[in-house]
Amino acid sequence: MNRDLKKVEAGTFTFAHPPQKMCLESGAALGPITIAYETYGSLNAEGSNAVLICHALTGDAHVAGNGAGSRPGWWDTMVGPGKGIDTEKYFVICSNILGGCMGSTGPSSINPETGKPYGLSFPLVTIGDMVKAQKALIDHLEIERLLAVAGGSVGGMQVLEWCVRYPQSVVSAILLATTMRHSAQAIAFNEVARQAIMADPNWKGGDYAQGPKPDLGLAVARMIGHITYLSDKSMSFKFGRKLQDKSDFSFNFEADFQVESYLRHQGKKFVERFDANSFLYITRAADYFDLKRQHGQGSAAKAFSCSQAKFLVVSYTSDWLYPTFQSRAIVTALKKNGLKASFCEIDSTLGHDAFLLPDKRLSPLIKGFLEKALP
Repeated sequence: MNRDLKKVEAGTFTFAHPPQKMCLESGAALGPITIAYETYGSLNAEGSNAVLICHALTGDAHVAGNGAGSRPGWWDTMVGPGKGIDTEKYFVICSNILGGCMGSTGPSSINPETGKPYGLSFPLVTIGDMVKAQKALIDHLEIERLLAVAGGSVGGMQVLEWCVRYPQSVVSAILLATTMRHSAQAIAFNEVARQAIMADPNWKGGDYAQGPKPDLGLAVARMIGHITYLSDKSMSFKFGRKLQDKSDFSFNFEADFQVESYLRHQGKKFVERFDANSFLYITRAADYFDLKRQHGQGSAAKAFSCSQAKFLVVSYTSDWLYPTFQSRAIVTALKKNGLKASFCEIDSTLGHDAFLLPDKRLSPLIKGFLEKALP
């Protein structure tokens, strides 16, 4: 195996061919479904070293290494030879979620019944539906039990779903900066972002495939979301009230402040790689996710009653999107079921996105946890 991961194994898996479509939680049926994925390392003879990584809201299957166009993976600091998730020890899998726009079936995919992109005719999907599709992929790869499922933010929601939906398939779970359900504030930010997209005249009810895309609305949606991923301290340290390439106010509505210029840049970059409808669908799935309601009849402890995994739960002091008390609630529910759970709150000024950034504390935490889980 190439130690620097310049080459990764990429593939697609298609299943749920009609008439055996996949039943969704909404009651709709979908098929065929294609899941794009990448793998790193080698599965051992016992099949006991597989680690599934679940990406967050706008991520994809390319978690590490240099893929198409030599683009670094979104968690390159954590996944690779000798890193926290060591690809010389573990067989790592990461797939693009159902409803995404990076190779997996989603609203921008071609509807085989019409020959046109689904658009809003694509059925709403849930975190449970995404995990159900991932399970089909893992079965296809002939892996009976995953040594670990790991993910942060919306990826962490998928990890939680794995642990309660397929308890016998998960040996251990790594939950980073996540929650059992969105707060009203988190839902509110997502709704404002969705409205920004739908207010763009180019959105056209989701049917924009043949014309101009709702880039302005999607860029604003990304700017809104990006604010929630940072913290007041990190923004103050990085930008403060510094002006962008000028010594005084321009007295117009151009980007006077550095923070304005930064957010506009983030929005512009985002529209080059992401689909507006996928953003609508994935944020809706995240808002619908409610582990207590869907698996515990309102009780967090009951939701985990069938889980068998060992857990590592990590939160960050400056994460105001999914604050530490939400991670502690997960740990409390786990302890009530007698499950083994390690918890760490990392002191950081970087906000919600801290789990994606280089951190000399997180990597050894994950490395040690995985080594104890490996048979």
